[in-house]
Amino acid sequence: MSDDATPIILRFLATIGLEVRSGSVEHETPLPGIALSDGVIVVDHARLRFPGDLLHEAGHLAVLPAAARGAPVTLDSPGDEMASIAWSYAAALHLDLDPAVVFHEHGYRGDSPMILENFAAGRTFGVPLLAWYGLCDTAAYPAMERWLRE
Repeated sequence: MSDDATPIILRFLATIGLEVRSGSVEHETPLPGIALSDGVIVVDHARLRFPGDLLHEAGHLAVLPAAARGAPVTLDSPGDEMASIAWSYAAALHLDLDPAVVFHEHGYRGDSPMILENFAAGRTFGVPLLAWYGLCDTAAYPAMERWLRE
């Protein structure tokens, strides 16, 4: 995946109202070079391996209620994980990025090809949650009505 996606993704996140800061991410995180800290995405550009991972982590913040976004984030909800995957797929398409930028071969415990194949065929998951959160209409997905949950 190309580093050319990084500035596109960072501009998009700023446009929708998610804060991204450059900083050091010394500790191990689920996605190298990215940490979520009190509603902010901290990116260590030297450690960032896959730019699309920024969209996935942004999806975790985006699907949280606005009031919870600034609190410490726990990534243990299977529903929010599925919603984040659906959100990041829609975001990649919105940005005219190949979804493989997000769903690269080193992510999703080896399930990236299956996710890409299923979403491309319209067999999605997480979309009903996005609709319930007021972010999209299931019939219009991957078009989003808004990017952040209120």
